Amino acid sequence: IGGYMGYKNLYQKPKQNEAVEQMYKAQEQFERDSFALALTNPGGGYSGFLDIIDNYKGTAAANMALYYAGISYLNLGKFDAAIDYLKDYKPAGDVTPVMKFGAMGDAYSELADMGNAETYYKKAVSASDNDFLTAYYLKKLGMFYESQGNYEEALAAYERIKNEFPKSPYGADIDKFIIRANNKKG
Repeated sequence: IGGYMGYKNLYQKPKQNEAVEQMYKAQEQFERDSFALALTNPGGGYSGFLDIIDNYKGTAAANMALYYAGISYLNLGKFDAAIDYLKDYKPAGDVTPVMKFGAMGDAYSELADMGNAETYYKKAVSASDNDFLTAYYLKKLGMFYESQGNYEEALAAYERIKNEFPKSPYGADIDKFIIRANNKKG
């Protein structure tokens, strides 16, 4: 126990603090949608997300850098790389699992791997009951089903928004999606 506590306090905690300091500029570039810079060279002598991942393994900051790298690659159109980094990311809480799985669904969808896209959109929807994110991915899942000609499943996703998340931004206009899916269903 003493060895573990020493490792955590004498090695891991300072490493985490240093990683957070180094990641500051990369996060700033990410927020500016400068994804390539955020990954490798955010400027000012600071590390990009890829260096944070390599140099600070085992820290919470390196884990978060995996998420940022995945989203950066998704935005750069490098979908396989996005999936690789997002798979390694270990989300915590109610929000980040939804975001991870939803982003993976987007990447697989862009690669036209519809089986995996569906799987990850479903994981995003079931990861939490967050009014905003769950409703967002339910709508996305419904639209995905419509694009696949599966109007019954699309209707079920839209109706779930109407019933469980009526006050979400996606609940406000969900009736038109329900009507459209019903009409296409025949």
